[in-house]
Amino acid sequence: MSDNMDFEKNMDKLEEIVKKLEKGNLPLEESFKLFKEGLLLSQKLNDVLNDIEGKITMLINNDEEIPFNLEEDKDV
Repeated sequence: MSDNMDFEKNMDKLEEIVKKLEKGNLPLEESFKLFKEGLLLSQKLNDVLNDIEGKITMLINNDEEIPFNLEEDKDV
C-alpha cells in the first residue's frame, strides 16, 4: 500500500508542477528546476507503471489458476 501512496503522491506532485509551468509566470531558473523535477517524477512514475504492466502480463500468461473469477468482474 505504501508504494501505491507514493505513486499517488508523486502523481499529485507532478500535476502541481505542470500547473505551475503552464501558468508561465515563473523566472527561467525556477521553471528549469521544476521542469527537471517533473521529468524525474515522470520517469519514476513510468517505471512503476511498466513494472505493474509486466506483472499483469505475467499473471495473464501464467498457466496457473488466476486468483480471481473473470466472470464475476464482467459487469465492472
